[in-house]
Amino acid sequence: MKKDRLIRDLTVGSVPGTLLRFALPLFLSGLLQMVYNMVDMVVVGQFVGTHGLSAVAIGGEVLQLITFIAMGFSNAGQILISRYVGEERHDRVGQMVGTLFTLLMSLAVILMVVLFFAIPGILRWLNTPEEIWQYTWEYSIVCISGIIFIYGYNLVSAILRGMGDSKHPFQFIAIASVLNIILDLLFVGAMKMGPLGAALATVIGQCVSFLFALRLLYKNREQIQFDFMPKSFRMHKSVTKPLISLGVPMVIQSAAVTFSMLFVNAYINAYGTVAVAVTGIARKLEGMLGVVSQAISSAGGAMISQCLGARKTERVPKVVYTALWVVAIPSAIMAVITLFRPEWLFGLFSNDPEVLTLALTYIPVAMVQYTGATLRPANFALINGSGNSKLNLTVALLDGIVARIGIAMLLGVVLGWGIRGFWYGNALAGIVPFFIGGVYLISGKWKNRVGQGRKDSAGEKPADTQLSSDAQTEAEETPKEAE
Repeated sequence: MKKDRLIRDLTVGSVPGTLLRFALPLFLSGLLQMVYNMVDMVVVGQFVGTHGLSAVAIGGEVLQLITFIAMGFSNAGQILISRYVGEERHDRVGQMVGTLFTLLMSLAVILMVVLFFAIPGILRWLNTPEEIWQYTWEYSIVCISGIIFIYGYNLVSAILRGMGDSKHPFQFIAIASVLNIILDLLFVGAMKMGPLGAALATVIGQCVSFLFALRLLYKNREQIQFDFMPKSFRMHKSVTKPLISLGVPMVIQSAAVTFSMLFVNAYINAYGTVAVAVTGIARKLEGMLGVVSQAISSAGGAMISQCLGARKTERVPKVVYTALWVVAIPSAIMAVITLFRPEWLFGLFSNDPEVLTLALTYIPVAMVQYTGATLRPANFALINGSGNSKLNLTVALLDGIVARIGIAMLLGVVLGWGIRGFWYGNALAGIVPFFIGGVYLISGKWKNRVGQGRKDSAGEKPADTQLSSDAQTEAEETPKEAE
C-alpha cells in the first residue's frame, strides 16, 4: 500500500490558498485542543462547582509552566525543518528528528522530577486559595506525570508541520479530544473524581495521541530519512547548533510570557476564588481566538521559512499581509459576540451570579486582547520564519517582561486599578510584537536570511546564492559527506 506523502512544497501556488489549506488543519487541531481544555472546565464547573473550576484554572497555569520548553524547541525545530525542506536538504530533516527526540525527552524527564518536588512552592507562589489547595495539587501532579506524552506529541507535531503536513497532527489531536471528553464525563461525572479526573483524562488522551503520531513517523521513516535505530537518537552536531541558537530565544520567549502571566495571575489569585474563576474563563475565551492566531502564525512561519530556504523572497510579504486579514475576520466576530451576548458566553462556564457579574467588567479588556490577537500572528510568522534568534529574544523580553509585568504593575498597583489593571496589563502587552514585526518587515532585513537555495537540474546551486550568516557558519563548520 502506498504511504502518505508527508513532505509538501509550500513555496508554490496561490499564497492565500496555500496558507489557508495548510492552516485549516492547524486551526481545527487548536480548536479541538481548546474544546477539550474547555470541557475540563465546563464538566468540573458543572459537577464540582466554583472551587473545582478555580482549581482547574490555576492547574492550567501550571500546565503552561510545563510546556514552555517543549513549545520553544519544537517551534524552532519546525522552522529549521521547513528551511531544510525548502533547500531540499532532506538528510538534515532526519538528523533534526533524532536531535529533537533526544533533547526534548531528556528535558521532559528532568523537568518532571524537578516539578514533583517544586509544585507546593509553585502553588504557594501563585497565591492558591486554601479552600481549593487539594483540588489544585491533585490536578497539577497528574499533569506533571504526563509531561513525557505532552512533550512527545508536541515534538512529533512540529516535525510533521515543518515538512508541510498539517493534516496528521489534526487527526491525532482529534483522537485525544474525543477520548478526553469521554473520560471527562466518566471520571468527573460518573465516578465523581473531581479535578483529578479531568487531569487524568487529559494525560491519557495525550498519551494515546502521541503513540499514534509516533507510529506514523515510524511507518514513513524512509521519507524523513530517520531509521529509528538507537544510534540515531542522539544530538547531531550538524543541526544541534542552529536548533540551540534558535530554540533558546524561543524558549525564553515562551518562558517570559508564561512566567509574566503567572506573576500577574498571582496578584489576581489574591482577589479570591471568584476572581480566579473569571480570569480562567477569560483565558479560555481568548484562547478560542488564539487557536486561529496560533494556526496562522505556525502556518505562516513554515511558509516563510520554506520560501527563504528556496530563495523565493517575493512571497514573504504576501504571506504576512494574508495572515493579517485572515485573523481579522474571526476577531471581529468574537468581538461582536462578547459585546452583545456576554451573559450567554460567560454563562457557558458558570451560573454563579458573582462570577457573571465580575465577568461583565472584563468586556473592555477583551476588546484590547482581541486586537493583539489579530496583529500578532503575521508578525510572529515573519520573525520566527526568518529564524532571527536575536529579534525573537528582543520580543520575548519586551512582550513577556517589560510590557506585561510593567504595565500590569503600573495599572494594578501604582494607579490602583486593582484586578482590572492586571487584566489590561496582560492585554496591552500582546500588541508589542506588532510594532517590532512591522518595522522588521518594512526594513527588508529579513531578506538577508535566505538559505542555500534549491539545486537546479544540473545539481548545482544558483550562481547568485548568498547564505545568511547562520547558514554560512554552519556550512563552514560541517564537513562534506563522502559521496
